Amino acid sequence: MLFPLLRTLRPWLGAALACTALWQAPAQALTAEQALAMADGDNNSRIAAMQEAAATGDAARTADFLQALRDGEVQFTGAAAFIVRGGEARDPVTGQAVPLPEGASDASTNNRLRREIGNALAALNLLVGNDAERLEAAQAMLQGATPERLPLLDKALAREQQADVKAALALAKSAALLGSPQAEQRIDAAALLARHATPATRLLLNEQLAQEQDAQVQAALKRALAEVKDQLAWGERLGVAFTGISLGSILLLVALGLAITYGLMGVINMAHGELMMIGAYATYVVQGVFRSYLPDFFDWYLLAALPVAFLASALVGAVMERGVLRFLYGRPLETLLATWGISLVLMQLVRSTFGAQNVAVENPVWMSGGWQLLPNLILPFNRLIIIAFAFAVLAGVAYLIARTRLGLFVRGVTQNRPIAACMGVNTARVDTLAFALGSGIAGLAGCALSQVGNVGPDLGQSYIVDSFMVVVLGGVGQLAGTVYAALGLGILNKFLEGWTGAVLAKIAVLVFIIAFIQKRPQGIFAMKGRSAET
Repeated sequence: MLFPLLRTLRPWLGAALACTALWQAPAQALTAEQALAMADGDNNSRIAAMQEAAATGDAARTADFLQALRDGEVQFTGAAAFIVRGGEARDPVTGQAVPLPEGASDASTNNRLRREIGNALAALNLLVGNDAERLEAAQAMLQGATPERLPLLDKALAREQQADVKAALALAKSAALLGSPQAEQRIDAAALLARHATPATRLLLNEQLAQEQDAQVQAALKRALAEVKDQLAWGERLGVAFTGISLGSILLLVALGLAITYGLMGVINMAHGELMMIGAYATYVVQGVFRSYLPDFFDWYLLAALPVAFLASALVGAVMERGVLRFLYGRPLETLLATWGISLVLMQLVRSTFGAQNVAVENPVWMSGGWQLLPNLILPFNRLIIIAFAFAVLAGVAYLIARTRLGLFVRGVTQNRPIAACMGVNTARVDTLAFALGSGIAGLAGCALSQVGNVGPDLGQSYIVDSFMVVVLGGVGQLAGTVYAALGLGILNKFLEGWTGAVLAKIAVLVFIIAFIQKRPQGIFAMKGRSAET
């Protein structure tokens, strides 16, 4: 009874096995005609052949051929194309070694073709890449999406299982449909893109709007563009605020040292920027030592550079105070001129030692990259770490001033130097230690600045005026005022830059400070004690 049943089911079983074989069959192989079309012809026909091969061909063979084409390792005749590597010719369809015919010509590429090859290689990752590669390829397809890529996107969507990759592919398909000849498809694509607010979708909608002729589609594109801009506006505002806080943290680091030296001794130290420069170059030297002698620990060189930068700048500051400044107390004009001259000497010394050109200071691996908070807002790790470092230094300085014996002496000398001396405080020693502390903090600021900008002999000149404005606005010798002034000026400056430009923003901030000081000469926080009355 079993055999008659099998004979009855044989046609159905055969059909089922055939369907299974078709389901499990590999993708259509790269053909010799496709390879020749990608190697020879005008740009448009070659690009069309690339897109067809990427959508229908064997991904591995197609990727190998496209890579060879981009590297200039493809030759062709009128009948076939060949991959030529190391003097050996191979068939791009089978991968087997074959003799290279005489008279074969090199397949040329230009910038447009290389760009399209890169797009095609990225698209092939949709079929053969791992989860991360497929997601990256789908996101890349969004920028280069055209109707010609729809077969590939449909093929990838049909086999994709990961939800995030599938969503990225659906978005790329919507972007590709913007170029559809049917107005209804373009309207639907605009509505879908409006729900995915990214800078890439805004660019796509703007480009399509610039060339759209249909009035209904134009209206749909304008609505979608308005929605995208509204959603991206918060990211832009938060980005400006973060940039302002980042600038404010750098100004805070730079001004903390001045808040001590200027607040304690009234010394207008025009060489403060050069003390920052010394800290930055000390970081550069430590980087070189780690690269040469401790390459396995290179990513941790910055932790060793912090104390080195502090000590180098503190030592220079102590030498300045003992060698020059202690003879000029109470003579502000002579102090200003002397420190300005010292700044020129320090800059020339650095030029003679390291050269006049900027030097490269690399970010450790753990400071590279960023945290993507919104589609159009990435917070760089180096900026985040510098903000945290600035407040850590602030906390350390506040603790030292408020809770230590040296801080007690500094506060006593600041408020009433004669009485402090009568109480047995060695004011000269306090002056030297305080000036060295302020100089060391400047060195820490230079170490931090080396991670976000160029390191050169003129590094300090960009921040010295701003740091003095922070100290004066916050209140001489007041740490709390320095914090408020630094962050306030940083945020105000960045918001004004978006409206007026960098130059006018600087002018506006300066006018604001002058007007504020006219109304409140003591700054945000007034100095307390008997010294405030003199």
